Amino acid sequence: MLLLEEGGGGINFDAYEDIPVETSGSDVPPPVNSFAEIDLGKALIDNIKRCKYVKPTPIQRHSIPISIAGRDLMACAQTGSGKTAAFCFPIISGILRNQTMSPVSNRINIAYPSALILSPTRELSCQIHDEAKKFSHQTGVKVVVAYGGAPISQQLRNLERGVDILVATPGRLVDMIERARVSLRMIKYLALDEADRMLDMGFEPQIRRIVEQMEMPPPGGRQTMLFSATFPTEIQRLASDFMSNYIFLAVGRVGSSTDLIAQKVEFVQDMDKRNYLMDLLHTQCDNGAHGKERERALKSFKSGFTPVLVATDVAARGLDIPHVAHVINFDLPKDIDDYVHRIGRTGRAGKSGLATAFFSEKNMTLAKPLVELMQEAKQEVPPWLAQYAETSSAYGSGGGRRYGGSKFGGRDFRNSTQFNSGDYNYSSSYADAVAVADSYVATSNACTYNTPVTTDYAAAGVVDSYCC
Repeated sequence: MLLLEEGGGGINFDAYEDIPVETSGSDVPPPVNSFAEIDLGKALIDNIKRCKYVKPTPIQRHSIPISIAGRDLMACAQTGSGKTAAFCFPIISGILRNQTMSPVSNRINIAYPSALILSPTRELSCQIHDEAKKFSHQTGVKVVVAYGGAPISQQLRNLERGVDILVATPGRLVDMIERARVSLRMIKYLALDEADRMLDMGFEPQIRRIVEQMEMPPPGGRQTMLFSATFPTEIQRLASDFMSNYIFLAVGRVGSSTDLIAQKVEFVQDMDKRNYLMDLLHTQCDNGAHGKERERALKSFKSGFTPVLVATDVAARGLDIPHVAHVINFDLPKDIDDYVHRIGRTGRAGKSGLATAFFSEKNMTLAKPLVELMQEAKQEVPPWLAQYAETSSAYGSGGGRRYGGSKFGGRDFRNSTQFNSGDYNYSSSYADAVAVADSYVATSNACTYNTPVTTDYAAAGVVDSYCC
């Protein structure tokens, strides 16, 4: 459940102190301090300014030069850190630079996109589509979205008008390919948003079929970019099958599980949850929805017309909803990564937020990782929750944290295997760095390329622009 705060105000970054960045791989391009330093093309730069993007965020500073250089990328950064722009800018720039044209087919009505962006839900696909349309304004680059749960006829008509970038959910894309309405033979760019979820929870066979069995050029013949807030080791191993000589980029989790979010855990029996929730909200919540109702409910919530949204995990991933003041976990998830994604709807991009969770005996397996997460974020842990954590440890617990490191959503699994020798790791150190929310102001004084180390950003300032 998400509650929208009244008013907007600026996005406060005074709370930021350390934003670590780790990059692994061979011949890693150095980061930049401004969009002007990157050869994105005048048309795209004009649109970036039009969207009020003043300075690149840490994920953008590092990932865009990597992608512009044509390298495959696996990037791990929290929700709200600017990942959508991080993969959209290089794709749009590449299409404009290469002037890729869709081939003429002997059969009419077959679409040949140059870029494919896959996401797990219709809501996230629509959001990416909207942002990509803004970034490609008046460039001639055509962006089309395709997702299930809506009539396919209008989506097919949109494809017939031409498509350079196709944003799609896996199921609908497979349907269109099987109908011989889309061909992946001309794909130059492949991006997966929320890639860990795309390769988990049953999505992997569909993704593998799309990437490996539907005429898409192989790794090396296309550029692949995977983005997510968490990258567990097992998902990295799966994802590496789709990539060639890739670079791993990890930007520290700032704002999704730090002290920017006040985390409260209340012990509430299932039978008492409803009454407790009503006391907490002081209002009736009846905005849950399905199908088209989901889209209408989300739009109403984003606009501020509806101050409360009741949702399933579909709202936990990637959705860009500014000014969410309070996230309530009525039922806790089974996995701590899902908890991190859920509470990441608030406290975004430097603003403070509140996350409340209803805990009962059935959540015992989550107690230990939840306590670890709260302690890491310097939150007050209720004594009863600490006791549950000790009890669950004695019997073994599930729901454990899958990502590595205390500040990152994942670390390059290659560094703990045969890849940890030689000069494989890139390192950089920065001094006098100042970062500002979705318009980070950042400067760097030194870069070295010898031993693995992290980059830390010191941040201050208030901005009003909002990244996606």
